Amino acid sequence: MEKQKLKYLQSKALDVRKIAVEMIGRLGVGHIGGTLSIVDLLAVLYYDIAKVDPKNPKDPDRDRIVMSKGHAGPALYSVLAEKGYFPMEEIKTLNQSGTNLPSHCDMNKTVGIDMTAGSLGQGLSCAVGMALAGKIDKKDYKVFCILGDGESQEGQVWEALMYAGNMRLGNLIIFIDNNGMQIDGMTADINAIEPLEEKGNAFNLHTQRINGHDIEAIENAINTALSIKDKTSLIILDTIKGYGVDWVSSKGAGCHSMSITEEQWREFCGKEGE
Repeated sequence: MEKQKLKYLQSKALDVRKIAVEMIGRLGVGHIGGTLSIVDLLAVLYYDIAKVDPKNPKDPDRDRIVMSKGHAGPALYSVLAEKGYFPMEEIKTLNQSGTNLPSHCDMNKTVGIDMTAGSLGQGLSCAVGMALAGKIDKKDYKVFCILGDGESQEGQVWEALMYAGNMRLGNLIIFIDNNGMQIDGMTADINAIEPLEEKGNAFNLHTQRINGHDIEAIENAINTALSIKDKTSLIILDTIKGYGVDWVSSKGAGCHSMSITEEQWREFCGKEGE
């Protein structure tokens, strides 16, 4: 990756982090840990890879991005706001009465959301359906689906993985945000999902494992996945919950959902004087 491009994507990831921290900070509490752990992935997808257009958000030929771990909606809202899908001013309404930015993603409320996130685990099934429809209709669009590692304990996820592998959906790329933590503690202690690479390969998926905060590695992995036409791809992102904000990541599993003071978010976002 060229240095200029890398610097650009890194700057976009920082911009998105700041928007997300402000959004949750203004509310005072929210799912900040898992929001911050996927920002680098979203920066690569939305500013480099995915074929999307904020001026034509319902383009039938667009790539689809499914946020299955819907409680990380603020990360996605931040990207969409920054790219102009809706006014930046709306970030101040997160999870408030009448908002278009609910706690979990809702395609009927938010411009740019491709699938509503309800109970954890169902997003991948929807993404598989989208990819299968694209294959049947001979469309060129790609479907990107983002799962949490705690979410991946759900049986529905493994049924969807099995079907995707069996149908050889080369237009589907699945990401697991493997930050090692969930609301009740360490994922490995609650219901371990490792070894993920071996399981991915056993399900007939083209499987890669990378540092989920290395923007160049993310781009390379996605481009490799895009070159695989006869298999669904699984990219395991080893990430840090709350990455990029020390006073969040230092809380460990406690940052899954946490309170944020006005002083904290204003200092991080450089808005002390507002």
